Amino acid sequence: MLKKLKAFVAGCAMLAAAPAHAEFTGGVIRIGVLNDQSGIYADMAGPGSVEAARIAVEEFGGKVGNVPVEVVFGDHQNKPDVGLNIARQWLDVGGVDMIADLTNSSIALAVASLVKDKNKVAIISSSNSNRLTGDACSPNHVQWTLDNYSLAKSTGTQVVKSGGKTWFFITADYAFGHDMEREAGQIVKAAGGSVVGAVRHPLNTADLSSFLVQAQGSGATVIALANAGSDFTSSVKQAAEFGITQSGKSLAGLAVYLTDVRSLGLQAGQGLYLSEPFYWDLNDNTRAFARKFAERRGGAMPTAYQAGVYSSVLHYLKAVAAVNGDSDGRAIVAKMKELPTEDLAYGKGYVRIDGRKIHPMYLFRVKAPAQSKGPWDLYEKVTETPGDQAFKPLADGGCNLASQN
Repeated sequence: MLKKLKAFVAGCAMLAAAPAHAEFTGGVIRIGVLNDQSGIYADMAGPGSVEAARIAVEEFGGKVGNVPVEVVFGDHQNKPDVGLNIARQWLDVGGVDMIADLTNSSIALAVASLVKDKNKVAIISSSNSNRLTGDACSPNHVQWTLDNYSLAKSTGTQVVKSGGKTWFFITADYAFGHDMEREAGQIVKAAGGSVVGAVRHPLNTADLSSFLVQAQGSGATVIALANAGSDFTSSVKQAAEFGITQSGKSLAGLAVYLTDVRSLGLQAGQGLYLSEPFYWDLNDNTRAFARKFAERRGGAMPTAYQAGVYSSVLHYLKAVAAVNGDSDGRAIVAKMKELPTEDLAYGKGYVRIDGRKIHPMYLFRVKAPAQSKGPWDLYEKVTETPGDQAFKPLADGGCNLASQN
């Protein structure tokens, strides 16, 4: 009897010392790319983000151990109720473990709250809201590519230094636009400028003439465009029609991306300064990733958002492999913060305790037509801001996780 008891105790000790059993829900790691597939943000994210996620999965080998990785996608149509319903269905019955991309800040904030409740993961590559790593931070999501602070700091400071002291904002009337206007306004004032007024327009507005007229009559020397996608390009084109730039006023694009400049054309966009964390022609590694992407996208080069999806999915899979499971979202995000990041698109970096992915930001200038050597040869690098200076300091963000640092 004593021998049997000793054998039982020894067996229990061995079980306690053994590693935890891997938990992969449904026998598959399923990643859902949720974004605007057909509207104003489709070019900068959309189907290209889905391909970027697939490239990351293939680079990783298509599975973690013997568990396959799948990519699904959904179109939230820039409607928060639609986006939240898709996300809830994915998590409740669709077996999705991580939701990626999330264009539109209102939708990103809602999904971030949802994954916290359900202990899943969201990695937000295409929303700029500072709230995601501020008062809305959580242990279940990461914000990857950029945010309004990093964009506003670079562009706003540079324009004020060049003489653009008085600003008027034309702002998209939703969370992203409000956040950008607030951040840029504070940075402009800190740099010695002033904000004389603002006006807000609905998302996806074709006719911006009345808003531009108000801006033109404000007396401001700089008209700041706190909008994105087709709203931004429409603003620039219509401003040119009104002769605003010819009258001596400057346009400052606060959220300008590769596809915007491509749509505008170099004739209209030449000389424009903009800030991004990624450009396809930045170095040998970014060009290597861009070649993979272009092969799938008819020669189109990746945007910073699409490159962010690739980069974030790759790091997520590394964390899943390290924890040997996909069921505990908090554990996976904690591991993502523990592991250093490195990939072709974004190089080396790390994820801060508040969920902010840290990497350099670059100031670019749009090339003149004569400088360009091809349809996607649009930028020239001006300067680099190191990652530890590019984003809002941890102590200033308002994230309750910061006290754990």
